[in-house]
Amino acid sequence: MAESPTPLPPPARKPKPPLSRLMRLSLKVVDRAADATRRADGTLNRRALSLLDPRVPAISSPCRGVASRDLVLDPSTRLRARLFYPDTSKAKAKPASSSALPVIVFFHGGGFAFFSASSAAYDAACRRIARYSNAAVLSVNYRRSPEHKFPAPYDDGLAALRFLDGDPAKNHLPVPLDASRCYLAGDSAGGNIAYHVACRYASAAASFKNLRLAGLIAIQPFFGGEERTPAELRLGGGAAPIVSVERADWMWRAFLPPGADRTHPAANFAHPDAADGLDSPAFPPVLLAVGGFDPLQDWQRRYGEMLKGRGKDVRVVEYPDAIHAFYLFPGFDDARDFIIRIAEFVAESAGSGGDGE
Repeated sequence: MAESPTPLPPPARKPKPPLSRLMRLSLKVVDRAADATRRADGTLNRRALSLLDPRVPAISSPCRGVASRDLVLDPSTRLRARLFYPDTSKAKAKPASSSALPVIVFFHGGGFAFFSASSAAYDAACRRIARYSNAAVLSVNYRRSPEHKFPAPYDDGLAALRFLDGDPAKNHLPVPLDASRCYLAGDSAGGNIAYHVACRYASAAASFKNLRLAGLIAIQPFFGGEERTPAELRLGGGAAPIVSVERADWMWRAFLPPGADRTHPAANFAHPDAADGLDSPAFPPVLLAVGGFDPLQDWQRRYGEMLKGRGKDVRVVEYPDAIHAFYLFPGFDDARDFIIRIAEFVAESAGSGGDGE
């Protein structure tokens, strides 16, 4: 009598982040709605996207201790930014060296294509960072793909630094900023932009009169390659919200030059052309955040290891239960913890820290 074949084990269940059903459903709806704005020809339906991502206005009077104002950084390219600044008159801890605030130049996420400095989630996040860090946050409204491909956002990031390096009297700022205590920060694609702008700054640091970079805050930066990493395979197929392999592939195609793949230096930090300026002593210390339910986590860890291998000061903060863009959701304990980490990172060299809420 023939033996019965050994039954195959059931397929392994995809891991799921610890989210409530309502949160999981809400993120799925947002993901599908955003995907629907992507056209087959590689363009975006910006009109439909504007309904999903309505702009919130700047607020000149302090709201929860932070005011904001929209600025023009470069009239030639119509580059704009939103400046968030805390109400220092009521701050418990004030800058020790001067009345000028340290400034964090921030780049929002969204795969180089989505969101803006006036998106509700990023407006709120920048307010929290400014409040906790007792620092100004200059959120750059960089040009987005697919209308503006590589290297447009990198050019815009460097233009923001040039703006801060200029004569403060000509910039008509609502508060004095200390450009010698400047940080770059960004999440996802914004973290990618912050890194490349830091490299550009470091390779041309001598050309800046006043501005000095004191740190780089890389929040789950968006890097990639042609291979599929274990995390991408493990968290693919909808196991993790916000970032999927298919969605990331589209974003790279929309951003990279025609004919380029993910070996391009914009995506591949290990490419020799991606490290110009990295060996300069002007390249700043790095605070790197990694989430355990982020499909991009393997690239982020490799990025941190690459920086350490080049002798850079890198502090990696791991959040095992965090999804991509976790810090945008203030209800997560990890989100508040990381905002405090940012404040501590800034306070180390700025000489002041926020008092939070």
